[in-house]
Amino acid sequence: MIGDTVREQAAHAKYQHTYAEHLADNASECRDRERRALEHAVHLLSKAEKAGPQSQESVDGLDFTGKLWNMFIQDLLDPENDLPNILKADIISVGLWVIKETALIRCGQSTNFRGLIDICAIIGDGLT
Repeated sequence: MIGDTVREQAAHAKYQHTYAEHLADNASECRDRERRALEHAVHLLSKAEKAGPQSQESVDGLDFTGKLWNMFIQDLLDPENDLPNILKADIISVGLWVIKETALIRCGQSTNFRGLIDICAIIGDGLT
């Protein structure tokens, strides 16, 4: 009986270690996907900046960027998101600015593609 308990505890410890490794790997993969999505936003916004605010490139870049940041905000608002609250609040604040700026560009009240590009690049670099 004691041998069984020791074996069970060892198996449980091994499972916990494996699960912890999986969570760490999963978080790393998630950060990598987010980084790649931000790089794609930078690419699309750069094309939009060159083509101008009334171009199809602008529509595509602003649409992708807005949806991406909406997704980030929704993830940050999820109660299971374990980032520190202050960090979540800061990123949400950035995301709201991005969404507002995309709307201003769409309405012709701004041409600040460079600000959007810089923010997406900075946040993406922070995920490496």
